[in-house]
Amino acid sequence: MTRELKPTHYFQKDISNCGLTGFISTAGNLVEGSVIIKSIALMHDRGNGLGGGFAAYGIYPEFKDFYAFHLMYESGMAQQLTEEYLEQHFYIEHHEEIPTRRTPAIANPPAFKRYFVKPLQTAEYNEAIEFQNMTDEDVIVRHVMGINNGIEGAFVVSSGKNMGAFKGVGYPEEIANFFRLEEYKGYIWTAHNRFPTNTPGWWGGAHPFTLLDWSIVHNGEISSYGINKRYLEMYGYLCTMLTDTEVVAYTLDLLIRKHGLTPELASLAMASPFWDIIDALPEDERQLLTAIRQCYGSALLNGPFAILFASNEGLIGLNDRVKLRPLVCATKDDFVYMASEEAAIREICPKPDKVWAPRGGEPVIAKMQPGVI
Repeated sequence: MTRELKPTHYFQKDISNCGLTGFISTAGNLVEGSVIIKSIALMHDRGNGLGGGFAAYGIYPEFKDFYAFHLMYESGMAQQLTEEYLEQHFYIEHHEEIPTRRTPAIANPPAFKRYFVKPLQTAEYNEAIEFQNMTDEDVIVRHVMGINNGIEGAFVVSSGKNMGAFKGVGYPEEIANFFRLEEYKGYIWTAHNRFPTNTPGWWGGAHPFTLLDWSIVHNGEISSYGINKRYLEMYGYLCTMLTDTEVVAYTLDLLIRKHGLTPELASLAMASPFWDIIDALPEDERQLLTAIRQCYGSALLNGPFAILFASNEGLIGLNDRVKLRPLVCATKDDFVYMASEEAAIREICPKPDKVWAPRGGEPVIAKMQPGVI
């Protein structure tokens, strides 16, 4: 008797995962983009071609005092409306198309431009109620949310000083070729190879996600996205990029920049120990971690994740509390490397001084040396 096979009998799950890698020169040495491309390309099989991206720091020294807005446009009307908006609210020192090259694997990409800006300081601006008692960073955040939420087809890819994000639909080496990343030099680089599972693969949804000079690349899933999103909306953050990772960038901005937490405490808020572990700690530690969990329970990230988040001050790696996603770190001289796989580190640093896998919920923090930036 011949058994009839059903379609489910032929199903084979595509086992893969996002890949991430990054490094920092704490002494501020500039490294060509070809290095990070080589590292992320080694993890090609961790993605499926629906997202790749990079963040680079130190790439705009001639405009280091201006906010570098990378804008993505899906239509000419979106570009026109956005440029009118920028001219109304900002002093624009310089603007230009972001250089790209024709890449066979990249079909019908959106348009990309960059603008080096500062908020206008007119009397009318200073008297506006909505901007009173706001820092320049607060103003930038308000306008980023305004563009992303209010102008259809326009998206702010990055908005920090002396840094930029480059991302899109494709494998990371294809995105790097499209944006000509080998022509840039930076002292911090991060990269991401995406394998989306429950969110769409589109140009704005690729990693990294950014706000000001925060940039996030993420492997895993933020299952607490709903409560994290509602918590952030209380403080004026709008999540519009259709992916769970976006909340991590905004949470970091809220905890570190707005609430003044150190990166160590912010990491503990997002990946807090379990209550039974906290209860067994010495009194001082127990009180501190209890206060963090009580104050920032809605900022806690649940689900499997490995995250690299960078700023002009340094690079941080963080796993979820039970380490359901891989993260490996290494050091060599003034460089600190972090990646999903040790092989991605050894591809660009064959003989590191030290290699280790951090424990779940334990941040690895590499800060720029004092006076470098």
